[in-house]
Amino acid sequence: MEHVYFDHAATTPVDERVLQKMLPYFTDNFGNPNSQHWFGRRSVTAVDEARDTVASLIGAKPSEIYFTSGGTESDNWAIRGAAHARAKKGKHLIISAVEHPAMITTAKELEKEGFEISLAPVDEYGAVDVEKLKSLLRPDTIFVGIMTANNEVGTIQPLAEISGLCRERGILFFTDAVQAAGALKIDVNDPAVDLLSFSGHKFYGPKGVGVLYVRSGLKLGKIITGGHQERTMRGGTTNVPAIVGLAEALRLAQEEREQNAAYVSSLRDRFISRVLHEIPYVKLNGHPQKRLPANANFSFRYIEGESLLFSLDLAGIAVSSGSACSSGSLEPSHVLLAMGLPEGLAHGSIRFSFGKDNTPAQIDYAVDKLKEIVVKLRALSPLFPKDLKNEVFEKEI
Repeated sequence: MEHVYFDHAATTPVDERVLQKMLPYFTDNFGNPNSQHWFGRRSVTAVDEARDTVASLIGAKPSEIYFTSGGTESDNWAIRGAAHARAKKGKHLIISAVEHPAMITTAKELEKEGFEISLAPVDEYGAVDVEKLKSLLRPDTIFVGIMTANNEVGTIQPLAEISGLCRERGILFFTDAVQAAGALKIDVNDPAVDLLSFSGHKFYGPKGVGVLYVRSGLKLGKIITGGHQERTMRGGTTNVPAIVGLAEALRLAQEEREQNAAYVSSLRDRFISRVLHEIPYVKLNGHPQKRLPANANFSFRYIEGESLLFSLDLAGIAVSSGSACSSGSLEPSHVLLAMGLPEGLAHGSIRFSFGKDNTPAQIDYAVDKLKEIVVKLRALSPLFPKDLKNEVFEKEI
């Protein structure tokens, strides 16, 4: 049986070039960078070079780059750190209704501490409604957090407009760029952001390492204490191999971005076209054009997404029913509900996310298997009207 991986939005394999860059820091160059000897100094040099590389690739200064354990920690640090540092100025924060659970769950925790959270609504494609967000801004608003691109449906957000609103009012603006960092050009000055997060394993780097960009002069509260690492801002032994790997992965991703984006988006478009034309009662979720190159999210009417996911897995095709961080939940996607999808349709959704090593043959294999599985599952579904014709369902569902 052929095995096909279409879950690159969840994680990616480590690029062989990245692995080779990392390996010496597991063996010969194993020193703790906080140690005051030759072994430690070699590791310090590697981390400093990685910091320089990351900074140069996103238009930042090395002193503005902080290494973390991943996107979730970076998101937590951004919103918690900003809230606690600016609490005397106000306690109102705004995030979008389609943020990653790392943001939404943390925001709910902040509510218990007396902060007030507003959720900016999105349109039918999952894009933030800028005018409605503007109406939520108040004199005591201290933080706005909007992801660069959505992790479930791939919609790219109107960051430039939102950045402008925040700049005019002196409000901190944060963007979670975890899904975007390897696929889009990232520049912290265009549009201007105060805080930005991303994670290495989303662009063929290692797991367990991420970045939080913090604009110079910005005060941020700490969330991990007990050590003097990251210029005293984050305690914990420095993960040298992973940091080296993240920097190399980001360098390769940006150098090869246009080539990879063109190829992967061609696979995505082939997949979307075939599904929409060959499978009835299906809806493409997310913006039809303003979306990440690798993302295709569909709702299949009259089918439970989990049943479809497991059936595809048995056919050797790896996909996701939504965010990999919450795919074990039986609740429908909060992203799709925020976009206005009925609960039943949201339950029947699957995310396909493609990578640079996928092939057109794999796309065709997956669509052929998907067609077979959808027919079988609908035949078993008590919700599927048996008199419906097997035709493409193009009107609104």
